[in-house]
Amino acid sequence: MKTSIAMFTMAMATIVVSPVWAQTTTDSLPKPQPEKTKFEIKPTGRILLDGGALISPTKDMFKSGFNLVDARLGVKMNYGKWNAKIDVGFAYNKVGLKDVLIGYTFSPEHILTVGNFIHQFGLQSATSSSMKPTMEEPMSNGVLNDSRQLGVQYEYNGNKFLATASMHVEPSSTTILLNPQQFTHEGYGFRSRLAYRPFHEQGKMLQVGISGAFATPQKHGDPDTHDGFTFAGNFPVRITQVSAISADVDHAKNLFKLSPDLLVNYDRVALETQYYWTHVNRRNGLPAYDAQGAYATLRGILWGPAYTYDMVAGGIATPAPKSLELVLDYNYTTLSDVSAGIFGGRVNDFSATLNYQINKYMIARLHYSYTYRWDRAGEPPVKLNAILARLQIIF
Repeated sequence: MKTSIAMFTMAMATIVVSPVWAQTTTDSLPKPQPEKTKFEIKPTGRILLDGGALISPTKDMFKSGFNLVDARLGVKMNYGKWNAKIDVGFAYNKVGLKDVLIGYTFSPEHILTVGNFIHQFGLQSATSSSMKPTMEEPMSNGVLNDSRQLGVQYEYNGNKFLATASMHVEPSSTTILLNPQQFTHEGYGFRSRLAYRPFHEQGKMLQVGISGAFATPQKHGDPDTHDGFTFAGNFPVRITQVSAISADVDHAKNLFKLSPDLLVNYDRVALETQYYWTHVNRRNGLPAYDAQGAYATLRGILWGPAYTYDMVAGGIATPAPKSLELVLDYNYTTLSDVSAGIFGGRVNDFSATLNYQINKYMIARLHYSYTYRWDRAGEPPVKLNAILARLQIIF
């Protein structure tokens, strides 16, 4: 009997106390908080140290040696769908702004970027100047494409297609303080890139693309007439700067560019190639001017995993750490147009480069190139053999 009474008493106590305990326990638990947008900011930088021997019959033009060819310091910011970047660079005793941009990601497929940056135009858009697998970018791209431009770019990054559309002003707008009168003459332009990529898995890629551009004349001469375009490129070494080809096109009306490209990859071997055609219409009955160029790059990983793809940039991603890559490249560029009477010069360039990815921040490069320049008005033909080495740190 006593046992029954005790069990009944315990049961009643449990019924009474349980709701109170449950309520107390629930109140003591932390309530779910709305997810906060995370703000991230991190420093960025790079150091490029080059050294090498320059061998040429015209010895006075080229000096062998060692040089800090690029040093940069900047910051990146991410806040939700927003991002921003600013870079300050030092090279050849000059300090200047590099990338200064603000981006907004509507979705992984739709991206908007505003500021001063390199707008997409073909395969070379996939890598920055220091990440070129050829160590130095093909001369055709440096001469017939543009570097950073102040403007806005929209990018559609779909699974099968990559498409961009840009509006920008002339490059000198960021290097020359334009007064109101000069500002009214500021050149502007449009450009776009379209790439079809039916498959882009690791070790198996195919991409066919085409880029186009239109621009109005830029700052030209002193006093400024704002009716010209200048195309120029140095010999493909950075330890010294020597002009290779240059063409000044005056009385310009407008400019058109067209550039098809192709990327093919299987396992550890890849081929990249691009053709450049630039056409300048001129005033006062002067004949139009045409410049052309093309390069073909054969890449192979000697050891390391197969190549992977960069969706946003539309090209091959940087090989994995501890990879060793061999890159062979041929480039032809001409700024001479007989019909226009302009002889800016022609260049043949062949190079072989070994790239060792020490880790995710460091790359060591060994590079050989043979460059032959001819057909430049008032200048003799020039041959250059260059043996170069680079250690670079990027974070």
